[in-house]
Amino acid sequence: MPKSTQSYQHLTTTKAIIPDESERLNWFTTIALVIFHAGAIAALFFFTWKLLLITVALYWTTTGLGISLGYHRLHTHRSFKTPIWLDYTFAVCGALTLEGGPISWVATHRIHHQKSDHDGDPHSPRDGVWWSHVGWLLFGEANYMNTKGMSKYAPDLAKKPFYVWLNNWHWVPLVGMGIVLLALGGIPLFLWGIFLRVVFGLHATWLVNSATHMWGSRRFNTRDDSRNNWWVAWITFGEGWHNNHHAHPTSARHGLAWYEFDPSWLLLKVLRNVGLVSAVQVAQLDGRAILVSERKAA
Repeated sequence: MPKSTQSYQHLTTTKAIIPDESERLNWFTTIALVIFHAGAIAALFFFTWKLLLITVALYWTTTGLGISLGYHRLHTHRSFKTPIWLDYTFAVCGALTLEGGPISWVATHRIHHQKSDHDGDPHSPRDGVWWSHVGWLLFGEANYMNTKGMSKYAPDLAKKPFYVWLNNWHWVPLVGMGIVLLALGGIPLFLWGIFLRVVFGLHATWLVNSATHMWGSRRFNTRDDSRNNWWVAWITFGEGWHNNHHAHPTSARHGLAWYEFDPSWLLLKVLRNVGLVSAVQVAQLDGRAILVSERKAA
């Protein structure tokens, strides 16, 4: 078992003995991922442009609003403030990605920042590319179901009953969406809107864990291996500007240069202008691409 994972398990469980990795395959997670990947492949046999457009819209709603804006920039790093109804809406969108509930997601990501590419990081490529991409989910305890244990690292969320409920029942919104899509568009829409969308979103998010710690440029000399990767940024709504993010994690803006496309930041500016977002923390660069400020913007 990778050394960093042993530390992560020590952080999130009280077990004193860690079984061999080969004996600790998380069968529930593994079977679920196999089924979803099979469904994603099956979806390709029902291709239409209409299904593609609907899926892209659902992908933006769930991974864009739910993960990039919600779980990551809002719930984990508190890069901005928003009304509680919109805060909860982002959380529900995040649950639609099959990436677990808000408490477990936030806790894992906060541990990642504390231990990034060092002992205790849940998913560092230093433990292997496969491990950082998906292996860390397939082996070990399913901490996304450990609401009580993970609440230690997300006490701000654990104080709200809604987040506790959503973390315990994070699969409910996805099941509900599946029923609606099946009723509206039959098997084709169900396969595209659930299986293909979820699988693409999972791999896109996992690439932030793996690819952006291996390939790309480094603007800032951070203590980890984080890098800015343009193609990961394009499929994750700006999350691929990972070196920028690790240098200034509380900044709601990840693409710090004009050529670093950051759709989530562009949307945040719109939401701020219409009064739905406030106290936005922003890292900015001067002409020499050097960080000059991190401030709160009204």
